[in-house]
Amino acid sequence: MKPRHKRMALIAAGLAAVGLAATLVLNAFRSNLVFFFTPSQIANHEAPTGRGLRIGGLVVAGSVKREGVTVHFTVTDTAQSIPVVFTGILPDLFKEGKGVVAQGELDAKGVFQASEVLAKHDENYMPPEAAEALKRAQASGESTGKSLVMATENKPK
Repeated sequence: MKPRHKRMALIAAGLAAVGLAATLVLNAFRSNLVFFFTPSQIANHEAPTGRGLRIGGLVVAGSVKREGVTVHFTVTDTAQSIPVVFTGILPDLFKEGKGVVAQGELDAKGVFQASEVLAKHDENYMPPEAAEALKRAQASGESTGKSLVMATENKPK
C-alpha cells in the first residue's frame, strides 16, 4: 500500500470515529433533554405523553391532598390546571398558592406523574419559564375578557 493510500485510510477512519462519537453524544443529549411546558400547553395537547418534561405554575389553593407519602395537587397558570401526583417528600417551601416546578411524565389520562418537585426558594423568585407562562396566560385571559388574578400582583418591586 502506498503512503498516500495509508494516509487516506487513516483520515477516513478518523472521520468515522469522530462521526460515531458525535452521534453517541447527540443521542445521549437528546435522551436527557427535558422541556418545560405550561398547563395551558398541556391542555392543548402540545406536550408529549410518556416522555420526561417539566411543568410549572402555581399550586391551586385547596388542591393538596396527602395519602401517606403520595401527594395529589393541581398546578395552574391561571388559565388551565393540570392534576399532579407525587410520591416522596415535598420541599419545605411547598405551599398552596406558591410557585412550583415539577419534573416527570404526563400519563395517558392527562395526570402529571412527578418524579421531582421544586418549590421556589423565596417570595420573589419564580423560574423564568413559569413567570413568562403566567404573563402569557394573563394576557390571553384579558383579551378574552376573563378575570385572572396573579399571585405576584401584591409583591413589592
